[in-house]
Amino acid sequence: MSAESTGSRGFTYWRLRFRAWRGTRPFWAGLFTLLGGLPIAYFPYAQLHLGNLTLAMSTTAGAGSLIIGVLLVTLGLTMWFQSIVRVFAGVAAILLALVSIPVSNIGGFLLGFLFALIGGALSISWAPGAPVRPAAGPDTPRGAPVPDDDPFFPEPRDGEAPNVPDMTAQANGGRKSAG
Repeated sequence: MSAESTGSRGFTYWRLRFRAWRGTRPFWAGLFTLLGGLPIAYFPYAQLHLGNLTLAMSTTAGAGSLIIGVLLVTLGLTMWFQSIVRVFAGVAAILLALVSIPVSNIGGFLLGFLFALIGGALSISWAPGAPVRPAAGPDTPRGAPVPDDDPFFPEPRDGEAPNVPDMTAQANGGRKSAG
């Protein structure tokens, strides 16, 4: 640590770290899916007490409701920590939400069903953002090239025609190469 540092990281540091982490994955899809699994798993085992009257909302498929709820919570966490399988997790969440309608008290009284359905749809539709291109800094010499993201298809500069490599069979004298 340097002499200028305070030694502790404040709230702003952790908020910005969380914001950066949240931006690289389908955060809201995972949150909605996770929240959808909770009422589906909870309501079949809940008992509501109204004075001396106990109302049990248990069904014959209580184990099925618990499995669906736990799977939805697991899929929500998978969307957060393994975002590469977001499409599979989204489709599975939608299917489990649909199965929860007949199995688990109309999908957790439609609350869990709607959350899981929205979370699955958000997960399928989410795509990672494009990486930020490094801009030329003040210490970069004038005229130095800015690195391109894709060396095969660089973006044209102002007033230039697009530089797209020739990938037809006649390129390279008609010869094809493996590399």
